[in-house]
Amino acid sequence: MQKHPELPQAFADLGIEVRFLKALAKMQFVEPTDVQDRMIPQALTGRDLLGQARTGTGKTAAFGLPILQRLDPAGRLQAICLAPTRELAVQVSGELKRLAEFANLHVVTVYGGQKIATQLHQLGRRPHFVVGTPGRVMDFMRRGVLKIDNVRFVVLDEVDRMLDIGFRDDIKTILSRVTGEHQTIFVSATIDAEIKRLAGRYMKDPMDIDVSRDRLTVEEVDQSYVTVEGRQKFQLLKLVLRQDNPPVAIVFCNTKASTRKLARKLYDMGMNAKEIHGDLIQRKRDRVMERFRKHQIRVLVATDLAARGIDVSSISHIINYDIPADPGAYVHRIGRTARMGATGFAITFVTREQGKELTNIEMLINQEIPHRKVEGFVPAPPDEEPSEQVEASPLSRLEAPVFSTGGTAPAKLPPKTLGSRFRTARRRRRL
Repeated sequence: MQKHPELPQAFADLGIEVRFLKALAKMQFVEPTDVQDRMIPQALTGRDLLGQARTGTGKTAAFGLPILQRLDPAGRLQAICLAPTRELAVQVSGELKRLAEFANLHVVTVYGGQKIATQLHQLGRRPHFVVGTPGRVMDFMRRGVLKIDNVRFVVLDEVDRMLDIGFRDDIKTILSRVTGEHQTIFVSATIDAEIKRLAGRYMKDPMDIDVSRDRLTVEEVDQSYVTVEGRQKFQLLKLVLRQDNPPVAIVFCNTKASTRKLARKLYDMGMNAKEIHGDLIQRKRDRVMERFRKHQIRVLVATDLAARGIDVSSISHIINYDIPADPGAYVHRIGRTARMGATGFAITFVTREQGKELTNIEMLINQEIPHRKVEGFVPAPPDEEPSEQVEASPLSRLEAPVFSTGGTAPAKLPPKTLGSRFRTARRRRRL
């Protein structure tokens, strides 16, 4: 192959053609990542692949480049990629479009939350590659407007997450509809027994490519945790944002309600912050993500599911406002920073009751996360635990009754109600 000094020769050595090398040069890709180095040559041969690599290592280009290169520009739909969330589907198709900028190829994205008519129009323009969520793909298949029987390439991206959120049956239905000769590629951050069973059923002698690393080194992500009482979390967050002054950060919460509340509090104090979670309508989610990618939003407050597909290379800080119960979610979260060799920081807020969750994370990543002291922050003493009380009578729950001075019957009490009798004790609210 003729060398082009201005193009990324390392990708040319893997078998990538000039029309895609031009796109890689424009995207400032110079050296392939481990997963790209291992997957691209094998994918170009047409072999089924089961690729495992952690978040942020360039899996989209690893399967996208060889598939795009083998597509026939004169043909109709030839490739389909399933993704677990709308955000990831948009992110994957966006990268595929950039990779195919100098090739005559058309990529279309289909997902819930967008007008059916708009996506029907896009499908009518003879796409070569469709990226979509399983639910919307199934919808278009039932309508008869998306025929995948003879596609030549099938990709399942983030297989572990698709199974986690209940797309198992949809995936099986979609895979069973592809009856022609085709290549199948699964890519995922984790590969468990269920994924291997799925691969055994729908793939032919797949080659395992595992470039995941159990250990996340300090050189990649500077990890730390801060001990904090729940009622102090917001105070701590303000100090961290003020002292570290991250240009772009993601703050993770465990619930949609806490995400909404925290984003509002940050916005009210003058912070350029927005929320993203599953309850936002798709148009608003797309608008928030577009602004975040353009650095028009400094702090994105997100839930785990909504954050799938966030691929912004300049994210410097990941702040776990709520520590995740699942250690794997922690790995996915901090994988949003330190992309492509950049430096990143991951800070986790841990209450005194969450030592077990922190230990589980340390066992998974096989390293101890150091404690961090934040200047000006003093952890509050533990909240006092409520003392055990004997069940009080209905009379004792009321204010002290007023008895007549004449020794007659006590003043009439308010009538008992079912609600007052069975109302549960009010628990202390935690942030």
